[in-house]
Amino acid sequence: MEPNINNKDHEKREDEEEDQYGVLLYYKYTQIPDLDELFTFYHSNCNSLSLLGRVRISPLGVNVTVGGKLSTLKKHIAAVESNSLFHGTDFKLAACGRPLNDKVAEECGFTSLSIRIVKELVTLSSNPLLKSPEFSDAGKHLSADEFHSMLQRAGQLDKESTERDRDLVLLDARNLYETRIGKFHTPDVETLDPCIRQYSDLPSWIDDNSDQLQGKNVLMYCTGGIRCEMASAYIRSKGAGYENVFQLFGGIQRYLEQFPDGGFFRGKNFVFDHRISVGSSDANILGTCLLCGVSFDDYSSRLRCSYCRMLVLVCDSCQRKGSVYVCELCKNHHKGVELVSSSENGRLSSMPQQIERETVSSDAKPSSQLPWRQAVGSPPRKLRILCLHGFRQNASSFKGRTASLAKKLKNIAELVFVDAPHELPFIYQPSAVAESHKNCTSPPSSLLQQSPPPPPLEHCRKKFAWFVAPDFRGKSESESDNLDREWKMGDGPFDPLQYQQQTAGFEESLAYIKTVYAQEGPFDGLLGFSQGAAMAAALVCAQQTRRRLLQTGEMEYGFVILCSGFGLTKLMEVEEEKIQMLKCPSLHIFGSDHGKDRQIANQASRKLASLFDEGCSVTIEHDSGHIIPTRPPYIDQVKDFLGRFL
Repeated sequence: MEPNINNKDHEKREDEEEDQYGVLLYYKYTQIPDLDELFTFYHSNCNSLSLLGRVRISPLGVNVTVGGKLSTLKKHIAAVESNSLFHGTDFKLAACGRPLNDKVAEECGFTSLSIRIVKELVTLSSNPLLKSPEFSDAGKHLSADEFHSMLQRAGQLDKESTERDRDLVLLDARNLYETRIGKFHTPDVETLDPCIRQYSDLPSWIDDNSDQLQGKNVLMYCTGGIRCEMASAYIRSKGAGYENVFQLFGGIQRYLEQFPDGGFFRGKNFVFDHRISVGSSDANILGTCLLCGVSFDDYSSRLRCSYCRMLVLVCDSCQRKGSVYVCELCKNHHKGVELVSSSENGRLSSMPQQIERETVSSDAKPSSQLPWRQAVGSPPRKLRILCLHGFRQNASSFKGRTASLAKKLKNIAELVFVDAPHELPFIYQPSAVAESHKNCTSPPSSLLQQSPPPPPLEHCRKKFAWFVAPDFRGKSESESDNLDREWKMGDGPFDPLQYQQQTAGFEESLAYIKTVYAQEGPFDGLLGFSQGAAMAAALVCAQQTRRRLLQTGEMEYGFVILCSGFGLTKLMEVEEEKIQMLKCPSLHIFGSDHGKDRQIANQASRKLASLFDEGCSVTIEHDSGHIIPTRPPYIDQVKDFLGRFL
């Protein structure tokens, strides 16, 4: 009997398919009872199956991207599915070729197996002290079909469309280097692209643009879905008006599987493995070369911005060995090098052009020659200023207090606000204590027992500080996570000189600012208010005295604005040597001798200003209180100072 040739061919094809290389992606948010046990499972299973890639395990779930033979990847899926923790997990398995080259494989983590236990699967906020939202409060999952139908109905805008379909916005939760090469586009549906450098920048963008989301039906999407889980929960945590948040289940990857022609998605889906990107049958290219603007979307060269290290698109014709590349975000903030196109044998090349910052004296006139070249017809650049709030404040409250300043500087400056790293307890004074203080007597214990309870905590926002008292005991992680935070009773009236005792915590604040710079920078300058001004001055001091200890470019800025500032003597000494003179362009704004600032005395601000070189400092004294004045002539003087750096 002759063998069945068709059966043999079928078996051969099956064997070839099983030997084909593939990539597996999945995540699962669920409570992990034993991290070490799960770590051991992944270590044993992945090594026995010769899988390479990344496995991240946290108390709230796993995030996995691994590659290997399709046959071994299927065995891995079967092993994971046998664990009840992973019931309902969406396993995304795709056949593909092996990495193009060693560089791509190394950057994408496919040269080894990396298994780590982490605090968070994805880092939503760059501030380690801020608690992530509950993943159980994430937006409603929509299948690819449901997501497509919702966009289709909203895009038609006909009588059959419901109000829910019409009042809809699309929110892309991905980074700029991803949205460059692909994104959803639906006629008559607003698509919001935050243009962020990294995922941890998204909460700040949401805070700054919440008016575009409130009262809307928000459809979110990302590569595979995991980033939308936390981001949608963050939006919903804002309360009334932010309830209707939906997310594309399985992300763009599942959508393209359902709609091979691309559907409403244009371009390619950037992926975090050696495939680099995955497209549809639509061959249109959305990306463009950073230098010449030709259509281009190939990241296989893995070229990066020389400053922030974000991936950039540079076509083959524009690539030069040793070239300096600056991404769109760093260009907008005018980081120290600008790419200038020049003609060389009919081809473009990139040439670095260094920004030369000159010391600005109080009577110096702005230079008529800009320190960089700006493209004709492009919008005027803005200075990017990092703002440090005062003691017992937070980024949100300081942003509110400086709203008038931001409005009047909107054409020349962008203000960026961050919380300080030291969280403070809530302080209150019962009426009995307050009355006793007024009468200069000690309240009897019976009166204290009759005092009303402290205010409710529901609407109280956390307060922070850059410096704290030496005996300050910061909250433990468990205490910070405890929603039942307690008030502390004030042990005396407000002491206007308390800032003199707050001398500890600088090293933690310095490390935190370095992280802010690495993740949120670059910045053109610093603005500090009250204790924030003391922190900014201490940073200038550290920059000048620890220059050898700080990495080049770690904290670059061209100027500081110190409002109602004061200096801390202990922080102005390094190895028992007094600081001679701080040579950083500075603007000092504080109340005059006859002003109304009852918290920081005129003498304290004057003393701080005296530490800066007079040749590059400007002083503005006003007759107002503990504020940053924005009325003429003060605001005109502020604009004049900033204008020297434009």
